[in-house]
Amino acid sequence: MNDKQVDGKTALQLFNSFNAMAEVYSDKEFLEYVVRSLVDNPDAVKVSRVVDEMGVLLTLDIAPEDMGKVIGRMGNTAKAIRTLLRVVGMKNNARVNLKINEPEALRNGTSRRGIIRHRRRHLRPQSIIL
Repeated sequence: MNDKQVDGKTALQLFNSFNAMAEVYSDKEFLEYVVRSLVDNPDAVKVSRVVDEMGVLLTLDIAPEDMGKVIGRMGNTAKAIRTLLRVVGMKNNARVNLKINEPEALRNGTSRRGIIRHRRRHLRPQSIIL
């Protein structure tokens, strides 16, 4: 049997390890673990949890420069995180929704493009003159 492998594990092994992780972590702890693994500034990650008649609402606050990492291209990373949270919620018989709050810097007039340009400027390698 020739299964595709990731880090030496088959898809079934990865699925089983995810299920074990979902049983150990609550939905809030699981979200914190995943997001802290993605961002550059894990200390700025804050998750609040509210339960109402619609289910569980997890609200995520992160640093402005980490928004792109959590949202991902075309929102694919955020969609994947929401899908994983639904699986964790199904384990606990709850509907889990995720709201990603816009950081203060983006709300107060600093454009997202300005933050990205600022980071690019500092990450651009120096030109070499021969």
